[in-house]
Amino acid sequence: MTILEEFAWRGQMLEASEGLEELLAREHVTLYNGFDPSAASLHVGSLVPIMALARMQRAGHSPIALVGGGTGMVGDPSGKTQERQLLSKEQVEENVAGIRAQLSQFLDFDTKTNPARVINNADWLLSIKMMDFLRDVGKHITVNYMLAKESVKRRLEQESGISFTEFSYMLLQAYDFVMLYDRFGCVLQTGGSDQWGNIVAGTELIRRMRGARGYGLVFPLLLTSTGVKFGKTEAGTVWLDPNLTSPYQFYQYWITTDDRDVITYLKYFTFLTRPEIEELAAQLQAAPEKREAQRRLAEEVTRLVHGEAALHQARQASRVLFGGEMTGLGAREVLDIFAHVPSSVIDRRQFEGDGLSLIDLVTTSGLASSKGEARRLIAAGGIYINNQRIADVQAMLGLSSLIEGQFLVARKGARDYHLIRVQ
Repeated sequence: MTILEEFAWRGQMLEASEGLEELLAREHVTLYNGFDPSAASLHVGSLVPIMALARMQRAGHSPIALVGGGTGMVGDPSGKTQERQLLSKEQVEENVAGIRAQLSQFLDFDTKTNPARVINNADWLLSIKMMDFLRDVGKHITVNYMLAKESVKRRLEQESGISFTEFSYMLLQAYDFVMLYDRFGCVLQTGGSDQWGNIVAGTELIRRMRGARGYGLVFPLLLTSTGVKFGKTEAGTVWLDPNLTSPYQFYQYWITTDDRDVITYLKYFTFLTRPEIEELAAQLQAAPEKREAQRRLAEEVTRLVHGEAALHQARQASRVLFGGEMTGLGAREVLDIFAHVPSSVIDRRQFEGDGLSLIDLVTTSGLASSKGEARRLIAAGGIYINNQRIADVQAMLGLSSLIEGQFLVARKGARDYHLIRVQ
């Protein structure tokens, strides 16, 4: 397959400029995608353009990740119903640094043939004088042209309207395309479907200012089978930064993918081949209860974002829920895994000296309604501490039973968990 045929098969191409397929067939090009520095971390929604850049690089093209250190101080009105909160220069710079580090996990910056680049548009936008910009750039794009764009029209229909600041965003993004064309010979801009108007404005500005041809490629808006925008969950944003979304939580996000979405996600977010994905689709059809497609999706994406060691920990944490070994898990992983199970607090002093009797712990945690019931459960082998069965009714639990001195996990039967928080 050609690279555009692969994008089409994976469902990642909504619209492309006329002539782009012929261009990519005859030469390797430099392309770019913009990233909004409104936060110090990218999120799972950012994986759509990131994977597109990575695929293009593997096909021999040279990707640029343009971080909007300049435009991020203004805010893109595309897809927004109200004005964004403006960030300070210092906030933007901090966010750009975080994004730059994350992109290095996906793109090869060291290859000699077609290295990836991270460029900050603050390099030219923060130094250009307003009068120069209006004279040299603004004269090429009419207000009529800008008003005709869907992202602007939608905002004008809102009671709050659109400020001149955000209205100018289209022209700033178009100028980015010209600067990248001048500095790196960049002729292709990619983005989400809401960016098509901005991208076309950029190709028009290149034509008028440089007499050259620019191209655009946009991806469809990815929705879940329930009609919700991909990446949005009840718990909030799923971040790529492990300090914001732990590798275990990240792994769980993918492992719980709906059967109706998992093959789409395998196409979008992995480098698995067409035969591999078709085999997983066949397994899903034959035995959906095994969830092989979800497991492979979670493994591939977690490995790509967080690495092999983090994937190993995430898989181990997942097995813990089914009674797996807890050795090696720290307090943070335990809190992630058991964040939604019933919990109670016990004073740390009760574990000192001879310790706390297992019977008392089972009773006070609510796993048993009385000491008599607790004694019977323990004797029958139905009580587990940190997923280790304890059948001794005389057992005492000391400080050594605690995970990093903070937690203890009690379980009755197969899946009835209770988290003990020690304070």
